[in-house]
Amino acid sequence: MRLKGGEKIKSYHLHFYFWFWRYLMKKKIIAFGASNSRNSINQKLAGYAAGLMEGAEITILDLNDFEMPIYSTDREHKNGIPKEARHFKKLIKETDGIIISFAEHNGSYTAAFKNILDWASRVEKDMWQNKPMFLMAASPGKRGAKGVLNLAVNSISFRGGNVISSFSLPFFKQNFSETMGITDAELNRLFLSGLNQFKNFMEVGSDTISAVS
Repeated sequence: MRLKGGEKIKSYHLHFYFWFWRYLMKKKIIAFGASNSRNSINQKLAGYAAGLMEGAEITILDLNDFEMPIYSTDREHKNGIPKEARHFKKLIKETDGIIISFAEHNGSYTAAFKNILDWASRVEKDMWQNKPMFLMAASPGKRGAKGVLNLAVNSISFRGGNVISSFSLPFFKQNFSETMGITDAELNRLFLSGLNQFKNFMEVGSDTISAVS
């Protein structure tokens, strides 16, 4: 249907204010290394990536703040779900996007992350709330924790996460500097490509102009 002149101007203004308001609103990002090590290389990588999200409101999580007894159905039936699990799930629900860098233990998640996942997933079935995610992994060796990264991409997508991109960093000590970031040119190119895909989705998402027409 063809709009009259005044209606066309009004529609244009609605479009303009919608996108201008979206631009002004800060996106909330939570980031963490999926490890409880005090010197976690994955915590460093997650923090570095989050720091490149210009204009976003960044919260860096420490998994040590979510330490709980090992999950079991007996504990849940006896004591209920710990407040730390409920708080973790609340943070997931309230954020706009998530950055995680995974440490690999025996080809899988660390015990610390798996326990948080086990408890938080009991709060409600939809664990990741369809939040856009940039998933990474780093290791001191040549594989760059690709085993756990592949596991995470597949599992998190199945559990309600919207995995936008992923990145693996091998030989962390040789390829990462706390002052310069990722020092290998090709690895840095791959990292920035993944990060920019995540950034672009965070800025635009799945919305289009037609969504508010």
